[in-house]
Amino acid sequence: MSLISVHNLTVSRGGMPVLEGLSFAVSAGDILVLRGPNGSGKTTLLRTLARLQPAYAGEVVSDPETVAYAAHADGLKTTLSVTENLAFWAGVYGGHDIEPAIMAFDLDGLRGRLAGNLSAGQKRRLGLARLLVTGRPVWVLDEPTVSLDAASVALFGAAVQSHVAAGGAAVIATHIDLGVAETVFDVTPFKARPDTVHNDFDEAFL
Repeated sequence: MSLISVHNLTVSRGGMPVLEGLSFAVSAGDILVLRGPNGSGKTTLLRTLARLQPAYAGEVVSDPETVAYAAHADGLKTTLSVTENLAFWAGVYGGHDIEPAIMAFDLDGLRGRLAGNLSAGQKRRLGLARLLVTGRPVWVLDEPTVSLDAASVALFGAAVQSHVAAGGAAVIATHIDLGVAETVFDVTPFKARPDTVHNDFDEAFL
């Protein structure tokens, strides 16, 4: 059974279609990696999958409460410690145990450090650790390895692999080799045609 599926989906940016005719499904155990040039619409597609913006046409079938989304912003409270940040997000999502997240992203030695005093790579690891405390089975991730060194990329890849092995799924836009068993989906062939009928033209000016 699919955790998330799309049917003849068109997604738009600024009211203009950027990708059209998309159809695919992601089931438990799947890692779908989106590829395509910068500006091709990968972020727009991910935001649509996460229900942060509506589909222009077609359909996304999933339970929004099953999706955890992470993009370029780390979503951290800079005046809270590493432990306090994870405890806060665990509380938001109804979870309690933050230890697996701390260990998965090598944050043990940083527990008491304020998030605002972390390096860029440490902040990224803490931001990604939030995924583990959400308890949500579908991870929708936009360039999650930004600011990570090779060792931290390996930690992230291991976390994704463990997540899907436990019945989760992931849709990830990245050009980095994560060292995981993945299916690559190139969005380039789905670039919207210039003559695509645009029924909401005024939206571009809202």
